[in-house]
Formats: sequence, structure tokens, C-alpha cells
Amino acid sequence: MKILIINGPNLNMLGEREPNVYGTKTLSDIEKETAQKITQKNLQIEWYQSNIEGEIVSKIQAAFKDGTEALIINPGGYAHTSVALHDALKILKIPVIEVHLSQVYQREAFRHNLLTAKACTAIMSGLGTDTYYLAICAILNIKGN
Repeated sequence: MKILIINGPNLNMLGEREPNVYGTKTLSDIEKETAQKITQKNLQIEWYQSNIEGEIVSKIQAAFKDGTEALIINPGGYAHTSVALHDALKILKIPVIEVHLSQVYQREAFRHNLLTAKACTAIMSGLGTDTYYLAICAILNIKGN
């Protein structure tokens, strides 16, 4: 199964950015740990990160046509503001899980509105760095694998 994992703005700064909220692991650390946890599964995982909204929209649109079977997205701050990402996600006919490392509802009020989540199959929030692995498990469950 081909799964695309998209990470939005500032997630390239994990490990340095607000370690009290996001922890000390880098995005690369999370990718490696996730890969180790799924070695028994027949999955093709592509990780992608961009700080640029239009690049993320283009990646989502490419997933519509390239055989991607599921999408995990951590839209970062765009979760609260991006109609463009919301609309791009609505194009997809595959399971889409939005993830957030922190528990967004325990944070600032502006983070409580997850605009992009309205176009997703499910959301996961507050599970830390295991969020990506757990989202993969959820996708496998949704797909019946």
C-alpha cells in the first residue's frame, strides 16, 4: 500500500521548536522510528515536508493521480487557516487522516478550529511522536488490512 505523509510549516524545526510542546525529536527521528515500527507491513511510505502552502496543495493534487492509497497530513498552522488545503483534500477519494503531535484543544483557542480536518476521514491529536505510526495503523484498519 502506498501512503503519503505530508508535513506542513515549521515541522522541519521539530526538536528545536517549542520542545515543551512538541518534544525533542526531529522530523527525521520520527520518520526513522515510524519506519522501524512498520517493518512487518508491506507499505510504501513517502514523507514530504514544505513550509509553502501552494507546494502542499500541489502534492495533494499529485496524490489524486499517482496511485497513493492513503494520506496522513500534519498541516501545522495551516490546519486553522487554509481553505486551499481543505479544498485540495476534498478532491481525494482515499482515506485521509489529519494528525497533530500536541493536543490542540489544550492549547490556544485559535488552534481549536481545524478547518482542514473537515475534509479528512479522521483526526488524531495529542499522541506525540507515535501519532504517525498510529495513523498508519488506523489506515490499515480502515482499508481492512
